[in-house]
Amino acid sequence: METIALLLVVGVLLVVGGAWLAPRLGVAAPVVLLLVGIGCSYVPGIPEVEIEPELILAIVLPPILYSAAVNVPVTDFRRNLRAITGLSVLLVGISTVVVGFLLHLLLPALPLAAAFALGAVVSPPDAVAATSIGKRLGLPPRLVTVLEGEGLVNDATALVLLRSAVAAIGGGISFGGIAADFGYAVVAAIGIGLAVGLGTVWVRSRLDQPTLTTAISFVVPFLAFFPAEAANASGVLSVVVAGLVTGYRSARHLSAQDRISERLNWRTIQLLLENGVFLLMGYQIASVIDAVSDDHLSVAAAVGVGAVVTVVLLVVRMAFMVPLVASLRREQRRAVGRAEQHGRRAAAFAAVVERHPDHPRFTPERLAQAERRIARRGADLDFLRDEGLGLRGGAVLAWSGMRGVVTLAAAQTLPSDVPLRPQLILVAFTVALLTLLGYGTTLPLVIRRLGVRGPDRETANREVDELLSEIVDAGAAQLANPELRRSSGEPFDAGLVADLTTARRRMADTMATNRAAVGTGEVPARQELYRVMLAAEEAALLDARASGQYSSHAIERAQTMLDSELARSGGE
Repeated sequence: METIALLLVVGVLLVVGGAWLAPRLGVAAPVVLLLVGIGCSYVPGIPEVEIEPELILAIVLPPILYSAAVNVPVTDFRRNLRAITGLSVLLVGISTVVVGFLLHLLLPALPLAAAFALGAVVSPPDAVAATSIGKRLGLPPRLVTVLEGEGLVNDATALVLLRSAVAAIGGGISFGGIAADFGYAVVAAIGIGLAVGLGTVWVRSRLDQPTLTTAISFVVPFLAFFPAEAANASGVLSVVVAGLVTGYRSARHLSAQDRISERLNWRTIQLLLENGVFLLMGYQIASVIDAVSDDHLSVAAAVGVGAVVTVVLLVVRMAFMVPLVASLRREQRRAVGRAEQHGRRAAAFAAVVERHPDHPRFTPERLAQAERRIARRGADLDFLRDEGLGLRGGAVLAWSGMRGVVTLAAAQTLPSDVPLRPQLILVAFTVALLTLLGYGTTLPLVIRRLGVRGPDRETANREVDELLSEIVDAGAAQLANPELRRSSGEPFDAGLVADLTTARRRMADTMATNRAAVGTGEVPARQELYRVMLAAEEAALLDARASGQYSSHAIERAQTMLDSELARSGGE
């Protein structure tokens, strides 16, 4: 027990160190931790770590997916649903079939169903390394969203296909049965995920303590995963749906403190679990190699098969990008005409409302709903028209097919009576290692050479400023409402309203100035002076804490308020 505890502590320290070092080396953290794990596996005297693969799939994978899903904007996910579906469903299915036939050809002793099972294992890419590299190098937001969405959904596709292929090994399922099983797994998982997401947000919205709501959020992935698995649905997809729903509904139903706590906690969990799995992956490589005997297939031959499979997966992914990009370009061209048509319809609707303002159908609530629908449809069409995905973006997506957590864990769930099982696990490990090291170290170069870049800092800041201006205008308009009253029914003091309005606009202007200065490295005089003042206040609080003149409750309250101001002074 002490050995396990010590390994866990060392593992956490290695994860933190690897995550800190990776950006300084210009590579993704999973690549660094993979290499560290491989090195540790060959250190004499270090004990082996055997973790049941089902434990990773049932305990580690759900929180990893939930932490990613809860931070993915639903609007971006919906707008990129065609690309995400193509990559996470069609491409995974095609890759499974192609790799299955290839393995059956290379290894005649391997039954076709078992070959398809391993094909499902190596088909889903892990987007962790690719998205971390993409965000650091400033990829367009659409490419990052597609990568994140693919990483969320493709695991569900692969695991359902794996389950069907394993069942087919014993002759227990047909092609029609596989299709029916897949359809049921998807529909049931979406229903369970929606129910869990909506239900838990409703419960948490009625709690007034961030610690309680955070505690509930820790069990949401498992509330979605285990019932779905018990119903023979996709637990992974159920977790993703629950995370998307939670992330979308939290803005309206959870408090600001709840959202801040959830973001911080889940990002920490995601950091430890994701990178910890890559560390464990490298650490297990020695035991995986030791399990392979030379009977029928040697270690070198298994690694060679893994290399061939890696090349085939790349070819299939690159070939798939051609029709996918063509489809998205057609969608973009259609969006141009649809945007013009939508503009004419919106103008006609506005004219009707203007001519008949007292019509009983045009209630304020209905008009507000109609305006939101019109604005959303227009924004969707503008996105499709302006945010195209060209061949260079498709090339980046093609070079982002790194395998990871699911490939390694799922490979070890293959039935024990499958021929060449140790060799097949080594093949899966080889694919994961080659893709992580190959793509992970060269993806930054590919992105730079292709010149795929997102909006520059000035454009991004301008968009934020426009949004803040719209928000501040809405607040000012509410304060300017002559019917505004206090809870007691008395009117607000006019001077107080004017002071608050002015202060709020000044704060928004200061934030805009700070954002503009970030790119140049300059610190505005007001912000610099503000930090000097806060530093003196922090020193005074430390003295008060040391003196013992104030109660711990008062010190804690003052520390919370000062920490909030310190965090704000360091940026947004």
